[in-house]
Amino acid sequence: MNKPIRTMSIVCMALFVALLVNSTYLQYLQADELNSRNDNKRVRDAEFSRERGAILVAGNSVAQSKPSNDQFEFQRVYSQPEKYAHLTGYYSYTYGRNAVELTQNDILSGSDPRLFVNRVVDLFGNSQPKGGDVSLTIDPKAQNAAYDGLQALGKDVKGSVVALDPSTGAIQAMVSNPSYDPSGLSSHNLSTISSSWEKLTGDPDRPMLNRGIQEVLPPGSTFKLVTAAAALSSGQYDPDSLVPGGARLDLPQTDTDLPNESGTDCGGDKVTLTQALMVSCNVSFGYLGLTLGDDALREQAEAFGFGDEYLDDLNGQVASRFPEDPDAPQSALSAIGQFDVAATPLQMAMVSAGIANGGTVMKPYLVDEVRSPDLDVLDKAEPEPYRNAVSSSVARDLTQMMVEVVDQGTGSTAQIPGMKVAGKTGTAQSEADRPPYAWFVSFAPADDPEVAVAVLIEDAGVARDAISGSGLAAPIAKRVMEAVINQ
Repeated sequence: MNKPIRTMSIVCMALFVALLVNSTYLQYLQADELNSRNDNKRVRDAEFSRERGAILVAGNSVAQSKPSNDQFEFQRVYSQPEKYAHLTGYYSYTYGRNAVELTQNDILSGSDPRLFVNRVVDLFGNSQPKGGDVSLTIDPKAQNAAYDGLQALGKDVKGSVVALDPSTGAIQAMVSNPSYDPSGLSSHNLSTISSSWEKLTGDPDRPMLNRGIQEVLPPGSTFKLVTAAAALSSGQYDPDSLVPGGARLDLPQTDTDLPNESGTDCGGDKVTLTQALMVSCNVSFGYLGLTLGDDALREQAEAFGFGDEYLDDLNGQVASRFPEDPDAPQSALSAIGQFDVAATPLQMAMVSAGIANGGTVMKPYLVDEVRSPDLDVLDKAEPEPYRNAVSSSVARDLTQMMVEVVDQGTGSTAQIPGMKVAGKTGTAQSEADRPPYAWFVSFAPADDPEVAVAVLIEDAGVARDAISGSGLAAPIAKRVMEAVINQ
């Protein structure tokens, strides 16, 4: 064989090998990624012609596919859409999927490998494959209480409620307001889909934003739980340790003082750590920020989950944050949940749940169970410890301190007759031209916790002096706790 022919043979062989490698890569290694792309029209058309599985809450569907008289045969339908929109998400021909419709798409669409046998049976039976069902951890009574509580503050309220089972991490309620109806995005009419998308994405109130996991805001005095945890964990303090009270704290390196929100002296020049938490004393906790230092506060915040993304069942989670390198005055402000500290309601619910669970924070999850079209259980969620945030003794001390907050302090509006409730209020300052944020975190019963709740009221449309965690957020948390416990 002469050299030109030999060279040409080698080139052809190399091209043939490259073709095989590319085909293998596309059909096996990249298949899942390509199939899941929202712009893959072939897969999208096939999915829209199947009976998609249902999303269930307590056995009842909050999203399901019903027969339709058009080219796609099945129409996605959402019951109680605004109450569950941020959990179900949408299933759109043009704009793809979101929330559980996205994260559980393989099961819902019937393309999951665990449904292979079902697809083979459907193939031989000359019928379209069906999707499996997804059951959520949501307690419908808790979800109703959270939704109704936000609605009771007014039509235009902006806020979120998250409730967790402290012992498992199961999400019992997650509501964000304002909300939206996914039905328009899931229409088979392209014009309807487009107009719905433009209306929702152009709304300045951002109704498609899940404020429970996708927006971080100053947690204000609810962050004092993290600071108190760092103080108790340091071994330098116990609940009866005396800390500075007084009306103002002199911030070093500045001409500025840190005042208490109420302008009072917190009960004296020296108060116990329990008293400081009970009346939410800025002076005391600012002092702790100065003495403990930013590293201790950051480590404690990270032990509860700050800086991390831990929710797998919903997309778009934003990590809560603690500032990287604050100076001394900034550390004092950070200790009271201001400066650059920012958290989601889910994160603050995890702080409360970790304390309730003896110091162990459980990984939050929303999907409880997935089933085949034949109702066989394919997967069942197993609670998973996420981090040990504090010792059991510190958790006990914090619990009792939080009980005092509700029994005698700023959180009295969360009291439940005949039951001990642990809680912490927060009113976080924001920009000068907008009202503060009202927070409340809690769990109950304090001696045998069943539910931990975080409530954020971002904007209730009320006068500035009417905004407080106790006035706006705590009553909602109370309703949610009662809904879970009184069943």
